Amino acid sequence: MPGRWTTAVVSLLALVALACDAGGDAAPRPPGGTPPPGSPKVVAALGDSITTGFGSCLVLTSCERNSWSTGDGLRVDSHYRRLLDRNPGLRGKAHNHARPGARAAALAGQAEAAVRDRADYVTVLIGANDACRGSIDAMTPVAEFRAEVDRGLRVLREGRPKARVLVVSLPNLYRLWEVGHDDSRAVRAWRRGVCPALLAEATSTAPADRTRRAAFRERVAGYNSQLAAACRAYGSRCRYDGGATHRIRFDLDLVNPLDYFHPNTAGQSRLAEVTWRSSGYAD
Repeated sequence: MPGRWTTAVVSLLALVALACDAGGDAAPRPPGGTPPPGSPKVVAALGDSITTGFGSCLVLTSCERNSWSTGDGLRVDSHYRRLLDRNPGLRGKAHNHARPGARAAALAGQAEAAVRDRADYVTVLIGANDACRGSIDAMTPVAEFRAEVDRGLRVLREGRPKARVLVVSLPNLYRLWEVGHDDSRAVRAWRRGVCPALLAEATSTAPADRTRRAAFRERVAGYNSQLAAACRAYGSRCRYDGGATHRIRFDLDLVNPLDYFHPNTAGQSRLAEVTWRSSGYAD
């Protein structure tokens, strides 16, 4: 009898572990058929903590299985999972080179890694850390931001000239302040140093703080304009999301309850859904 009980308990724990890993709210997908012409054979993601799924596993660390771009978990219908439906041969060939804290200056190094992967579909979401500095003066100037984005895209164009590239606009970070500055939980989390250029003194109505937030908002708009221009300059193999990501109405239920900043699984899913429409593979 003790042996049977032990076997039953072990089996139950194994099932619980599997359910937790799967997210518990999605079913596995059936294998796809013959991949259509032009389907990528290798996918790579470049960017920062948003693309690493940071904070989406209920701890403040990267959780790549929930990435909107290359995630392989069942809770987020990532670009990789959507492409895998069409091309089962893609399995295991998604590489996430995004890093928490990365700024546009890191893009070229990440792009070099994507070239080594021989990626033929690359997503780019960068700029939040260029904006989220300690002060407005410390933010990356728009011209410098553009130069670094161009440098990174040039590495891709020269190393993988036939690859498709998706450049994604920055989320509307200012909206997080709009919807969260009256929420005591969010304000308390932001006081730990979350995006101080925008979220410091979140409840203040002092003219200096209002001016700082407005300057932050303008800088993000400037970055998005340059991301669009850089993609146009890249050529026909680059697609920009047309500002679709920036137009997502991120509410507090789409960010994790630890820092009230990074997307949770629902937020990552929303990112995946919106950006997929601009990928060139959605049709």
